[in-house]
Amino acid sequence: MRAIRFHQVDVFTDRAGGGNPLGVVIGAEAWSSLDMQRFAAWTDLVETTFVLAPTRAGADYRLRIFTPTREIAFAGHPSIGSAHVVLDSGFALPGQHGVLVQECQAGLLPVRVEAEGASRRLFVRVPGARVLATEPRHADLLESAVAGLPLGRLPPAFVEGGRRWWLAECRDEASLRSWRPDHARIKALADASDSLGLCVFARSVDGAFDLVVRAFPAGVGIVEDPASGAANGLIAAYLHGVEPDGPLAQGYSVSQGRELGRDARLIARIDAEHEVWIGGGTVTVIAGDLTWP
Repeated sequence: MRAIRFHQVDVFTDRAGGGNPLGVVIGAEAWSSLDMQRFAAWTDLVETTFVLAPTRAGADYRLRIFTPTREIAFAGHPSIGSAHVVLDSGFALPGQHGVLVQECQAGLLPVRVEAEGASRRLFVRVPGARVLATEPRHADLLESAVAGLPLGRLPPAFVEGGRRWWLAECRDEASLRSWRPDHARIKALADASDSLGLCVFARSVDGAFDLVVRAFPAGVGIVEDPASGAANGLIAAYLHGVEPDGPLAQGYSVSQGRELGRDARLIARIDAEHEVWIGGGTVTVIAGDLTWP
């Protein structure tokens, strides 16, 4: 049996200590779901993934994704970080078009590989998004959750695509960076709508990036996420839908996590088929053997 290996990587960054940390386990085919959940609780990272042999035709590997408390169908930074480890470990190699195919509970998702070495960037095609209907009680909970936040011109939306998030536009970058949300109110909204929580974005005048994003996944017990691939995918799909001729309709760059000292950088792209791709760089911090009872 393949030796069990553990990697800890930082995703959506070019430096250790930036982006969003992720644990990746390779060789745990004999582990039960309970074993995986226990290990994910032990790492206490936002997510820990398990790279396994594929079970579906066309897939290069299978990925199971766990938060410290439960398994989830899809997440962006675990998909990018795990693909990075898959390549570096030799578990799988991209096909002739530079694409890996990830099997997960959200289906078969292509991961595009661009460049090599320290310049390598990986992009995952995120599940399709749709705006969900809301219940009357959600309006009051949403108003409470965004209290003190000056809203932008687009209305808030409840969106699903691999994950379910509430999206809200803030009027300007400075207001978003300085906002101190009431996390109990965001959790009440998340619980009532069976969603992760609230993701807020603001347009930036900084030439280094186009959007600033802050994500508060109180629905899974996380105060603030330093870099959210799935949430950014939903924002990209939402902007592409409501502003099809706008400056961000085909893609843009994102700054997220500065308030947590992580300062992640993400790239959103929308292709000719209106599919959203989220990507960026990844850095390996730890790579070694794993012993787990």
